[in-house]
Amino acid sequence: MRIASLLLLAAPLFAQQAVPTLPFDSVPQPLKYSPDMNLGEVLSVAVNSKGHVLVVNHPGSSTSGPLYGNASTQLLEFDENGKFVREVGHGVYGLGYAHSARFDKYDNLWIVDKGANTVMRFNPAGYVTLNLGRRPEGPDEPEWFRGNGMGRGGQGRPAPPHIDGYFRTPTDVAFDSDDNIYVSDGYTNSRVAKFDKHGNWIKSWGSRGPSGQHADENPGQFNVPHNIGIDRQNNVYVADRGNRRIQVFDRDGNFQRFIFLNAPYDKTRHPVLGNLSPNPPDETQPWTICITQGPTQYLFTSDSEPGRIYKLTLDGKIVGMFGESGHDLGQFNWTHGLACPSENTLFVADMNNWRVQKIILHPEKTRTSTGTH
Repeated sequence: MRIASLLLLAAPLFAQQAVPTLPFDSVPQPLKYSPDMNLGEVLSVAVNSKGHVLVVNHPGSSTSGPLYGNASTQLLEFDENGKFVREVGHGVYGLGYAHSARFDKYDNLWIVDKGANTVMRFNPAGYVTLNLGRRPEGPDEPEWFRGNGMGRGGQGRPAPPHIDGYFRTPTDVAFDSDDNIYVSDGYTNSRVAKFDKHGNWIKSWGSRGPSGQHADENPGQFNVPHNIGIDRQNNVYVADRGNRRIQVFDRDGNFQRFIFLNAPYDKTRHPVLGNLSPNPPDETQPWTICITQGPTQYLFTSDSEPGRIYKLTLDGKIVGMFGESGHDLGQFNWTHGLACPSENTLFVADMNNWRVQKIILHPEKTRTSTGTH
């Protein structure tokens, strides 16, 4: 019965959807800052209840650190009009190469640092009030360090076993209705880690593994769980990027369903980065998760190629999409993070274009397009 249920849930994978194209504008220069604050790679963006925008920026002025590459993270806060307010967390020990930023319902700022293996909570004043995980110390990855559960694996070595409370290259964080904390952990551990609201360890689920020949196989296995989000019913959505799917669980880790980005696209169009694939799949890789908080909740996600952003119902139906990969305004070069303060307003961490784009959707002008096979 369980196998039959999974086959039914996976059925949308094998039939591409005709999806409406959502008209949109990209607001020119939504953030106001001086020329000596040019952005580098922007990995994440978050919006708090006051409309303030927090940007995870990786500038050129790096500092050395026990990371793979230099420590290079700024947390830049802008007000509701896009004016620069302050840098948050300057000199904080757990900042090395931040990967994601989220605000919780209390306007605490949470930063997930892939390089330092930490998840930090800042209160609205900017003080660190909670740290999860532990930053590597000393030289890069000695044997004792890997044995203590914090090493990365890679370089031909298998990843060491999961150890409760430690992260290995975590990617994102989300919260349920009881303020429990969920971390997508991450490039190496390939699991979801769950803590209570005080930061006490509860459990984890998932392991590293391919989806199999088809993306509807092996639920609970991850190949780069890259983003995570939770809806008001406490369903946990994980962007399983390398396996080309979103996996949905209940908050105890029980698998619920798959979601696929299977809208038609022009497979002959050259990627903005990388080689043209001789046999591209129908479903594309979801990189991001953002769930709106309006009366009806929607899920926004994105892929790197063909570079679109998608709007979905929570059961996985794609109700609209927009954008493409490229360098111009309104195009995206690896959308690495999304903030969706409303159903028709999004902030996009346009990573390789070194910018944040503010997107205004115009659903009243929507037209349907089937794309090119």
